[in-house]
Amino acid sequence: MGLNEKRKLQELKDVVFPERTKELLEISGAPIVYVVDWASLEEYDALNFIDNVSCHRINMALRGICHDQLGKDAVKGGLKKITLTNVKELTAKSLRFAGGVLELRCAYAQGLSGAFSDGEIQKVLEAGL
Repeated sequence: MGLNEKRKLQELKDVVFPERTKELLEISGAPIVYVVDWASLEEYDALNFIDNVSCHRINMALRGICHDQLGKDAVKGGLKKITLTNVKELTAKSLRFAGGVLELRCAYAQGLSGAFSDGEIQKVLEAGL
């Protein structure tokens, strides 16, 4: 990992993910945590896209669910953790929600084509809540 990648990784850990975690709390009222497989994020493109490709989409999905108290209560009672893992191939990407954990495995270096839309994330969450 080169210097640019190290800088981006540090920014994600120190600034981006704490801000996104705070946004999750503001949207849902629930203390949802991110667990990121940092070792899978070796490429600069993967590091560069993870925020927009996953965090932003997750926040949009939660805004769609938490627009009323019923949605907020469902999220508070059901979503505890979000795990993010980078995969190399589009065929390896997956999205699931079980046991209070929303798991996204995305090909972050592929940009939007390696991700799931906020609609897809919202649908999976709503089905499990």
